Amino acid sequence: MTDFAGRLRLGVNIDHVATVRNARGGAYPDPLRAAKIAEEAGADGITAHLREDRRHISDADIDGLMEVLSVPLNFEMAATQEMQAIALRHKPHAVCIVPEKREEKTTEGGLEVAREENRLAHFIAPLRDAGCRVSIFIAADKRQIEAAHRIGAQVIELHTGAYCDAHAEGDFATRDRELEALREMSAFAHSLGLEVHAGHGLTYDTVQPVAAFPEVMELNIGHFLIGESIFMGLDPAIREMRRLMDSARD
Repeated sequence: MTDFAGRLRLGVNIDHVATVRNARGGAYPDPLRAAKIAEEAGADGITAHLREDRRHISDADIDGLMEVLSVPLNFEMAATQEMQAIALRHKPHAVCIVPEKREEKTTEGGLEVAREENRLAHFIAPLRDAGCRVSIFIAADKRQIEAAHRIGAQVIELHTGAYCDAHAEGDFATRDRELEALREMSAFAHSLGLEVHAGHGLTYDTVQPVAAFPEVMELNIGHFLIGESIFMGLDPAIREMRRLMDSARD
């Protein structure tokens, strides 16, 4: 079972640096440069989601990240044969299996593991055999956590979007219920021997309650940090998130 040794890790998602680049169809801003700045600012890992429609991160970005990073790459991907082949070619430190729909603006919820246990178990087995740590992005739901455990995932990443959305909307009753569900399911997943990560929509205003859960070993944060970097720069934006996380954990 995972223990609570070591500091809470921060994974910085650089997808939306690529979104800005792709808006003009050029080479700037460079996600690889953002990844190196994130490393220097204290990121413990870099997350990048290679979508089926390549709306932000590209295959070339993944190639470049594997070459230049000195911290682990967390490769987010849908459970498709194309993405499995790419992951097996690169063998990143971690792969995070996420739901994906072409029409969505961003990942809208957790993966439905319980309904697809058999398929997902066979899908992740080659990734584990290749040495990748397999994470499943799911809602804070006991049924999904149990299914992720049964199929052989080593890690779950709890979707924090509903909690963050309720906070932003001022619906504090819902926010508190979502936070309690995250707390309870972090403890439950840990009791099964799963490593617990969390992410989606976290900001300076919402990160500390989640960071305070002792079972959570990693937070993955991207869109907010890239947005905040417009006003204060990427390095100080990440350092402030790191400070808040450490303060909550202490």
